[in-house]
Amino acid sequence: MITDFDQLDLTKQYTYSDYLTWKFKERVELLKGWVIKMSPAPNRRHQRISGEIFFAVRTFLHKKTCQVFYAPFDVRLPVSLRKGKTDTVVQPDITIICDEDKLDERGCVGAPDIVIEILSPGNTKREMKDKFNIYQESGIPEYWLVDPEREFTIIYSLNEDGKYIGSSPYMEGDIIISQALEGFQFEMNTIFGPQER
Repeated sequence: MITDFDQLDLTKQYTYSDYLTWKFKERVELLKGWVIKMSPAPNRRHQRISGEIFFAVRTFLHKKTCQVFYAPFDVRLPVSLRKGKTDTVVQPDITIICDEDKLDERGCVGAPDIVIEILSPGNTKREMKDKFNIYQESGIPEYWLVDPEREFTIIYSLNEDGKYIGSSPYMEGDIIISQALEGFQFEMNTIFGPQER
């Protein structure tokens, strides 16, 4: 049994079955079998932004069939199945799922309808490249990338060829319109608000 992160062999690929046995406090994700240690606890601004988006989505979904979850929440994706074993487990900041059959007691199995990632200084490369590719390959219809530092949001939507097409950056004063969650709109001013010190 692995009880300390340092016991992991980071040159080795793992599966979700391995992931379930780990008993250390650090949060990790599996990207195609490779262990990625997540950044330390998000800062206050990151958490406030996440809370604003979550609240808006949760309010919109009241009495609707879709559900919204915030991290930590395991999403097992079928990107690369080695011998039938799931080897990709991510924890997006916010996840929206409209197919109840994809939910179990451990999280989501398969592609959610929307994932929202809020960038932190320690994970920018991963969110913008590695996860972009994984979310696209997994067929997630909509991927929001929120940049608190530069205060913009880009929404990537899958086209008919299964490739993401990015929106123009949503900036202050703009209204985000989701294609995957019909009828949902969100004011950018609500996301960022005043800078916190």
